[in-house]
Amino acid sequence: MFLQGNRGGRFFTKVITLGIIWAVIIYTALQFRSIKLDVPMPHLNSRFLLQKRLDTLTRHDSTTEATDIEPSVDKSPSLSEDKLINDIQNRLPNLPIVYWNLHKNQPMGMNRTCARFPSILDIEFNNNYWQTLHTSNGTFHFFGAYLDKRKNNRLGPTVRVLGMIDRIEPTVITHCQFWFDGKKEPVIAKSFEYKYIWYKKWGNYKQGIFQPYLTACVIPQKYNSLVPQSISLVEKPCDNSTNNLRVIYDAPKEKKDFAVCVKGLDFLHEDLSVRLVEWIELLNLLGADKVFLYQLQVHPNITKILDHYEKEGKVQVTPITLAGVLPNAPALQHYFLSKKTNHKRQNELIPYNDCFYKNMYKYKYIALLDIDEVIMPIEGTTWKDLMENKVLPKALKSNKEERASYNVRNVYFLDDLIHDHGWFKEIPKYMHMLQHVYRTKNFTKPGQYVKCFHNTEKVLTLHNHFPLSCLGSGCTSYPIETTDAQLQHYRADCVKTLKKSCEEFRKTSVMDTTIWKFKEPLIQRVSSTLKTLGFFNSNNNSDMLKESSIRKR
Repeated sequence: MFLQGNRGGRFFTKVITLGIIWAVIIYTALQFRSIKLDVPMPHLNSRFLLQKRLDTLTRHDSTTEATDIEPSVDKSPSLSEDKLINDIQNRLPNLPIVYWNLHKNQPMGMNRTCARFPSILDIEFNNNYWQTLHTSNGTFHFFGAYLDKRKNNRLGPTVRVLGMIDRIEPTVITHCQFWFDGKKEPVIAKSFEYKYIWYKKWGNYKQGIFQPYLTACVIPQKYNSLVPQSISLVEKPCDNSTNNLRVIYDAPKEKKDFAVCVKGLDFLHEDLSVRLVEWIELLNLLGADKVFLYQLQVHPNITKILDHYEKEGKVQVTPITLAGVLPNAPALQHYFLSKKTNHKRQNELIPYNDCFYKNMYKYKYIALLDIDEVIMPIEGTTWKDLMENKVLPKALKSNKEERASYNVRNVYFLDDLIHDHGWFKEIPKYMHMLQHVYRTKNFTKPGQYVKCFHNTEKVLTLHNHFPLSCLGSGCTSYPIETTDAQLQHYRADCVKTLKKSCEEFRKTSVMDTTIWKFKEPLIQRVSSTLKTLGFFNSNNNSDMLKESSIRKR
């Protein structure tokens, strides 16, 4: 009994002792946790340790400054569904999303299975801006649809659908489903024609390559006084379509005089921003009401310039992609276009013709120009003066009918011609056109590399240099005399097809200061814009160079 009690006492004492020791260990550990040790550890990031030091300093030295600073973020509320629909419509003008949204809860079509109105959610898109139609003999990619009610259109009111078809001389019969406001069933008619916007002698005339076409859908007489809201193309009349294009018809009461259309800009690595400012301002001085540009891939500084002029209302920029399976990834797209010239030329016809049809009711004349070209009047300072006082009187004297286009001869202002003569000190060096006033004495041959003022009442399809097809009496073109105007073309070299002639051109350069009549206002406008946008800020320029360098790696 005594032994048992003794053993029990020892056991109890051991338990108490162990408990005390354990409590001391826990207490000591807790005390060490509250002590911050700033000891260099080889496996920790030194930037993290530095931040820890700064954190302790900030915590003790300032209690309000850090908490008062708030990051600048966009706190705009989420868009309502109606506002989201309007935003999509602004971004995709060829999509009838507003019209669809109004009628999405109302069944529209011949019946449940025949020619239903396509849901926007069921349309087959390709490369963002294209819609597709798969037929038994070829695939169609559509970009836009436009109502043509011009008096010279002998077909009567017609919806013209612009796009690409992977067939030459397509034979498949298609049908047009017209959708009118207030009518639940479509009006259906057979498509009238596929107008080819290319010449087969130029190349790429092969089956399987996407070719540019303008499809004509003539509105049946019973409905030709109405404006369709949208149109779908199908192979058989009762097919449920995978495409639905908003029919564009913007016809103000009066036309303005001049607009300029520019093909898809492909300048991902080239910073042509300053030259672009000079070009836009010069066109504005000449009387271009607006410049419509299409954009593939551009340098960030070019985007800055275009955003600025869009806000001023001087330009409108439309994003565009290549059709079909052609590459649209940045850089790869540029490389592809530089190697596949015919593909490039064929795709350029889409923005040219889209721009023309969107604006044919707004302007009397539309010029297709590149950003290194200017139609320069020899006398006077505006295109309006040139046409009204020089060109039209001469043209109408020989033929009383207005022409489909008025073409201007090309002459080169090559970059290296200035090297023999030096810079003009009274003109800033960044004014490229004002500085380059030496040109080749000889013009390119009549009809070669011309650019035109296109008569919006007469043209049917457009190519870079001249109309391909016209309404009325055909594609008549009046050559503007070189004593009245010239196409001033600013390039490093002549085009490849003129390599031999270019050497002769260089031997006979002449000084031509016609552009200097715009010198003072042009310098003032360009300099003011560049200053406003921060191009003269050294820090800003340094950042631009760094950004450009990083992107090129």
